[in-house]
Order: sequence, then structure tokens, then C-alpha cells
Amino acid sequence: MGNKVFFLSDAHLGSGCDSLQRERDLVTFLEGIREEARAVVLLGDIFDFWFTYKYVAPRGYTRLIGLLGLMSDSGVEIHYFIGNHDMWVFDYFEKEVGAHMYDSSARLSFCGKTLLLGHGDGLDPYDHHYNKLKRIFHNRLNQRLFATIHPRVAYGMALHWSKNSRKKHHIEIEQHYRGDENEGIYQYCLGQLRQSPFDYAVFGHRHGRIVRPLENGATYYNVGNWIERRDYAVLSDQGLELKTWTGNASNEKTEK
Repeated sequence: MGNKVFFLSDAHLGSGCDSLQRERDLVTFLEGIREEARAVVLLGDIFDFWFTYKYVAPRGYTRLIGLLGLMSDSGVEIHYFIGNHDMWVFDYFEKEVGAHMYDSSARLSFCGKTLLLGHGDGLDPYDHHYNKLKRIFHNRLNQRLFATIHPRVAYGMALHWSKNSRKKHHIEIEQHYRGDENEGIYQYCLGQLRQSPFDYAVFGHRHGRIVRPLENGATYYNVGNWIERRDYAVLSDQGLELKTWTGNASNEKTEK
């Protein structure tokens, strides 16, 4: 087991005709970092939709889930922060993979650094409609009612909604940075920092690679996405870096 910590977000597996290739690339990437990884932190929306049924599991993703289980069994910590597309994973990855699950932001310590981690949904001004839906999605009665719908129908409904949600999200908040004062995740991190210090804040959700200084030497990072690019971050004794996986370690793009 190594001493590096790897972060990635927003693979949205299950969406698009290239989903299987995306999963294969992700598995190849994880295989490549197994020996040097102390932990892998999944920052949400790894799946475009997931619902944990009592007796059945969604079709697909066997390569990824199996590898995460093997990594966990070998001592690599798997930390999973639930996003807005995979909010209904419940305890599946905790029981099947041994992952540490989080449904909100949390502070963790690695490599002598304190990190504020989370997906980032619901923090942006553009998310106000989603925040209303989130209360509906997290209602236990609604979850039980959804579980009674046949999976073929339920997944068809959910994937259609997810596709439309992702398109709207792409138009409204992705890719371009609107300035510190207008970035909800940035402002949230700034507020958390003023309550208690940390070194790095690392989030997903925005789909864009972002590096912005906060206060008192802390820095906010957004790791990007695994759809248009193969973005990730890595923390080592040398600090935290944003990278883009190209399949060739000597040719990977790095941003500090």
C-alpha cells in the first residue's frame, strides 16, 4: 500500500453511448495507481443514477465495483461522498466494497494535511430548484414508494430525468468560473475555513478544473470530471495536484 490519495468525481457512468469505455478507462486508471494509493476518494456522481434495492443490484459496473472491493480488501481506503445523481446508493458500497460513506461534506486528514471534502451540490445559487427536489428525494416514504416501482420502469424514468438535469446543469453552471463571490462552493469553503482551519478543500459537481486560493494559505480545488476529460487530483507529501489521465503517465497534464 502506498501513501498517495487520489480524488475523482463526476464520471456519470450509465449516461451516454461511451459509458462502458469510460468505466474501462476508470478501471485502467485505478489499476495503475493501486500500488501507490493509500486512499481513493470518490467525490460523487460516479454513476448517473443508482438505486439500491433490497435484493437486486443495477446491471453493469461490475469491473469498477469488483476492483474497488479488491482495493479495499488489500488495505486501500475507499471514501465515497454521495452526489446529486447517485444519492440513493444507501449502504450498498459500504457493505459490498467496504467504503466509508458520506452524505455531506466532511473533514479528513491525509499526508499531514486537513482536507474539507464533498460533492458540492446544493451550495450554488443555481441549485435552488434542486434543493427543493432534494428534500423530496431524501424523504424515506418517497424512497420506499420508488422502490415499489418495477426497476425497468423506475430506471427509465430516473435516467430520463437525470439526462435532462445534466443538460440543464451544463448550461447553467459548468465550465466557466463566475468569480469567487458568485461561486457557491467557494463561498461555502470560505465560511467553513473561518470556523475551523484546513489546508485544502476538494470538491466535484462543477465539472470544471478549478484552483482558487481561500484565506490563511488554504486552497479550493475542483477536480473536474470523467466525461469530456479524465480528471483527477492526487495528494502526496509534495502537496495536492490536479491532473488529467491520458493513459500515458509521462504525458499527463498537471496543474497545481
